[in-house]
Amino acid sequence: MAFQNKNLSVIAYANGFTLWHYAADETLSAIATAGYFNSVKTLMNIGDIVIVNGSDDTTIGVIGVSSDNVTLGELA
Repeated sequence: MAFQNKNLSVIAYANGFTLWHYAADETLSAIATAGYFNSVKTLMNIGDIVIVNGSDDTTIGVIGVSSDNVTLGELA
């Protein structure tokens, strides 16, 4: 499956930072693929946090950009 905008929501927004929630019937490895969130890259900022509920697990990731692709990295 591909990214579905209806599964993305804002939990909180302040000072240019957004806390997102994304839930999908896909594995976390599929959702964490570089470019998965490209269709909404104008909404997301580097450093935004995303809580992701995948079909196999839940994680918290940080938004980054690599080679013009939105990436979901590990929260340090």
